[in-house]
Amino acid sequence: MKDATQLNQYNLLEVGKCMPVPNYNRSSDKIGIVHIGVGGFHRAHQAYYLHKLRQLGEASNWGICGIGLREPDAKLEAILKEQDHLYTLMVKHSNGKIEPEVVGSIVDFELGTTNPERVIARLANTDTKIVSLTITEGGYNFNPTTGDFNFNNPDIQHELQHSQDPITVYGFLTAALKRRRDAGFPAFTILSCDNIEHNGDMIRKMLLTFVKRQNEDLAKWIAQEVCFPNSMVDRITPITTQVDIDTLAQKYNLADAWPVTCEPFIQWVVEDKFSNGRPSFEKIGVQFVPDVGPYEKMKLRLLNAGHSVLGILGAIHGYHTINNCIEDEIFANYLRAFLDEEATPILGDIEGINLEDYKDSLFERFANPNIKDSVSRICSESSAKLPKFLIATIHENLALGGSIKFATLVLAAWCYYSDKETDQNGQALKIMDAMHDDLHHAASQTKNDSLAFMKQENLFGNLAENENFIRTYTQMLQELYKNNEIKKIMQRII
Repeated sequence: MKDATQLNQYNLLEVGKCMPVPNYNRSSDKIGIVHIGVGGFHRAHQAYYLHKLRQLGEASNWGICGIGLREPDAKLEAILKEQDHLYTLMVKHSNGKIEPEVVGSIVDFELGTTNPERVIARLANTDTKIVSLTITEGGYNFNPTTGDFNFNNPDIQHELQHSQDPITVYGFLTAALKRRRDAGFPAFTILSCDNIEHNGDMIRKMLLTFVKRQNEDLAKWIAQEVCFPNSMVDRITPITTQVDIDTLAQKYNLADAWPVTCEPFIQWVVEDKFSNGRPSFEKIGVQFVPDVGPYEKMKLRLLNAGHSVLGILGAIHGYHTINNCIEDEIFANYLRAFLDEEATPILGDIEGINLEDYKDSLFERFANPNIKDSVSRICSESSAKLPKFLIATIHENLALGGSIKFATLVLAAWCYYSDKETDQNGQALKIMDAMHDDLHHAASQTKNDSLAFMKQENLFGNLAENENFIRTYTQMLQELYKNNEIKKIMQRII
């Protein structure tokens, strides 16, 4: 077999014989959006939306410059540079069909770890009108229980003393906004696209808290001039595998070192509050609304929480993918009961949304056998996810007198998962969490104190003091530690 065609700008004509490619002149695009945190999700979602708009012949002033602020981003930078910042998006349908398309909306990439000045200059450039973020829940640097900014972070301490040597998103944004203000340039919009309720409000609060410590006058200017729209984003985007890379090479004769895979479903709901203009995203399906809060809460408490319910319980049982979990009738029934009895009652009515239809769609999406979203990915960084997706629901139901049993089993299973670090078959679990050591230490004390794991107030608040919760949690924990099968416990609860 002949060598696969290397993905780059020069070879687009050849690649275009096998799949759609950009029909626009990328070399003339101005950079209007700087995106911090270029992972698979950004490339399957915001960058894809812009690509669709560019295919219509619009938004030539809105090209994307990606920014990496972590050492591992160097690998992506090298690959994108080699491919002229092009990549393949592989949409995987449940019937096995794959629709690949080359996306060209990212036109540059800068690495903050090696050249912070270039990143600051790009952010401060007058052409930059939007700075968007997918930095994961942990990147916001706040206590999940109190909501307070974490000034004890060593990188934050460094930035407060060395404003021109930034490390975190806060240091870079502050340095760039100061430079823009001093030059008389208008402010850019800061657009969070992370899975945090009121994500725009959160990044505004955290940034202003940081800037006030560094430069109070600048904080006042930012508060007046910078818009922070809230947004809700949705598209399941599994980790790229070697199989995906090989499929492109063998079936489409295309060599792409880091393609992105995703499901067909895509959604973006945004508050229409921008400091300095925006692309006409409404032309390609983005929904602009006055208040994104209800949509945001719906997605976090149903889809994201649903993922975590399947992920944590599935990991304990020994399942490896989300579709494996949902194909199991006990898991499917358990998830539906959680969604119906614990998550839905706290959502209220949401304009234009039929919640029963939305929940039905989640089952179809989770069951997509062509996605094979890994349980380990869903469980990664649970310490940053569960307080927002699941634990908040428990607190609200305790206050309202509602059911907590379905979500509580997930927390008991998380304790077991963090303590044993194996599934119930004795197989090692792949645990990825910034709080791994703290979680393991707390969970390992369970044999002496059944509430040891729950006494991490930064994660669970005062759950360890609530008698209703304690009674439910300890019973479930005892069943798990007696080596009762997780599925039998789930059946009992249902």
